[in-house]
Formats: sequence, structure tokens, C-alpha cells
Amino acid sequence: MASSENRIERNALVRLYSPLVRRLAHRMVMRLPPSVDVDDLIQVGLIGLTEALDRFEASHGVAFEAFASQRIRGAMIDELRGVDWISRNSRRGQKDLERTTHRLEQKLGRPPVASEIAEGMKMSMSEYQELVTKVRGVQLMYLEDLGATSEGDDFLDRNLGDAEADPMKQLSRDRRHRALAKAIEVLPEREQYVMTMYYEHDMKLKEIAALLGVTESRVCQLHGQSIARLRHNLQAH
Repeated sequence: MASSENRIERNALVRLYSPLVRRLAHRMVMRLPPSVDVDDLIQVGLIGLTEALDRFEASHGVAFEAFASQRIRGAMIDELRGVDWISRNSRRGQKDLERTTHRLEQKLGRPPVASEIAEGMKMSMSEYQELVTKVRGVQLMYLEDLGATSEGDDFLDRNLGDAEADPMKQLSRDRRHRALAKAIEVLPEREQYVMTMYYEHDMKLKEIAALLGVTESRVCQLHGQSIARLRHNLQAH
């Protein structure tokens, strides 16, 4: 009887927190290619939710929704990595963008502008814009790798409340967070603004473009360039 009651309570909790799963899935899918099905993310997220219910311990002082959000996002990211949805061309294009940006920063002693990066990659501006747009779907994975979050919370404030976390791993993540904060501080002003509006305030590219008085494709460029800079600057962390 007890197990039956536990099952009923568990199902009730899954129903209660399923809107959280849907919200996280819809926010995540906005940053992914059209080929990614939001329903697939929701199904995987529900698995993450049930795992969170199994592993959560209130005695550790972490709010369940924060704990569950981390588990749900982690399950979705693991699924996306597992099916290898990022094409080879996109991976190669992103790496070329990173290398060229880093090389020009070293040569110029300052962050290069879009036209300089395009020239460094031996591309026209239209080809460069097309590349940045194409690799946009890669960005979520890269931000997760850097320790940032795609959720509406402060993107430098990843929840580290997993009671089972290895203290050394947590210390390593803390260091990456500090390094990421410093790296963002030296981004060009407009790129800092785009990163903050997009990740911290969960604004759409179109909305950021309207605030800056530029096109949406230009904001997409700024976003891609900032990721390329951050990735190279944080290789050691």
C-alpha cells in the first residue's frame, strides 16, 4: 500500500512540475536549429525531473525547483550531445571562427570587428554573416561547456547545489565562473550588452536588435563573435 501511495504522490509531483519542464524546453529550443523537436526535449526533460525527485534531499537546503532545473537542463543537453545534432560543417565553421578571432586579437592588440574577421577568414561580409547564422545552433552547447546557463537566471550564476557534487569539481566550476566573468568584462561593449540581454534577461535577438537600432543578423553576429572570443580566452580553465 505504501508503495502505491508513493507512486501516486510521485505522479502528482511530476504533474505539478511538468510546466517547468515545458518552459525550459521552449527556452532551449529557441537557441537550436529547427530540426530539434521541442516535444523530444520535453520527454527527456521529464526523465530529468523524475531523477530529480528521486535524488532530492530537502535537508541540504537547496530549493527543489532550482535543483530540478539543473537536472532537467542537464538531461536535455546530454540528449542533444548524444544524438550529435551539430553537423561537421557547423563544428568546423565555429572552430575556424574562434581561431581567426583569436589570431586577429593577438595581432591587433584589440578585439577585431566583423569586417576584419571576415577578411581574415577570406570571406565576403555576406558569407561571414551566413556562417555566423549557421553556427548559431552550436552556441548553446558552447555556453554550457563554459559553465553558463541558458535559463533566465543570471548566466554567471549556475546552481551548484547538487548535494552529491564533488567538492573539487565544484571548486573547478567556481574558478571557471570567475574566469568567465572576467572574460566577459573585456568583451567589446556591444557584445557584453548582447550577452547580458540574451542570457540574463532572456530577450530575443529581434528585441535586442530593436534596442540597439541594428538588424537581427547583426545581433546574431555579435553573439557569435562573443562566444568565439570567450571560448579561446577560457581554454585554460
